[in-house]
Formats: sequence, structure tokens, C-alpha cells
Amino acid sequence: MKQNSPLTLFYDGFCPLCLLEINKLKQLDVQQNITFVDIQKPSFSADYPQLDWQALNARIHGYLQDGSLISGLDVTYLAWKLVGKGWVYAPLRWPVIRWFADSAYNLFAKNRYRISYLLTAKKPCVPCQSKQRKTNV
Repeated sequence: MKQNSPLTLFYDGFCPLCLLEINKLKQLDVQQNITFVDIQKPSFSADYPQLDWQALNARIHGYLQDGSLISGLDVTYLAWKLVGKGWVYAPLRWPVIRWFADSAYNLFAKNRYRISYLLTAKKPCVPCQSKQRKTNV
């Protein structure tokens, strides 16, 4: 899948902490290098039928201009790099730190609603909890 922007970022619009980061990225993305796509939108499956919603819900993903799909902290680092703040996340991609950072990110992604609540005191929306129950059954 080719695209115009350097990154199409797929995010969980029901995650309060994720939304804080996405809103900050949107604010900083003055050159519009990132296309933001909320995987929780009702039209997502119709708009991106080739993508596995379960996989995207498990961790952040992004499409590059060449059509390749990246995930996890590679997406986070690239997004912040595209808005001029890559230096903040660059150490998380260094060889020795990368393994630990990826492990911590995977733990966060799996528990993002609980962690978001602890850090923001905001719960995920009701449709999200219903959707999660359906996928865990």
C-alpha cells in the first residue's frame, strides 16, 4: 500500500494515554508528515480490509510510504522523529536498550487501559471494553 505521507500511524482512540500522545503529535505535525488513523472508528475495517484489527489493537502499527508495515516503538520513534523530536526516543532504538524498551512497551501495550487509568484517572470508553470482551472470548 503506497501513500503520500511518510507515516500512517494506526492508534487506539479508546486509550486515554495513547490519545494524549497522539494529540501532542498532531499538534507538532505542522508539516503533516503523519496520517493518523483511529483503529476504533467504525469505518476502519472497511477502509483497511487488508489489515488485521486484532494485531493492530495489540500494539501500535504504522505504514511507511513504501508500503511496509512497522510496529511498536519503531512507530513511536519514527512519529516523534517526523515532528522533530526523535532525539527523545532515539535511545530506545539503540541495540542494548532496544530489547528492554521493546519488552517494556509490549507490557504497556497489553495493559494500556489499566496503565492509562493509573496515570490519567480516565477509563477507556464503554465500546472499547465491549469490543475487548468479544475478542477475549
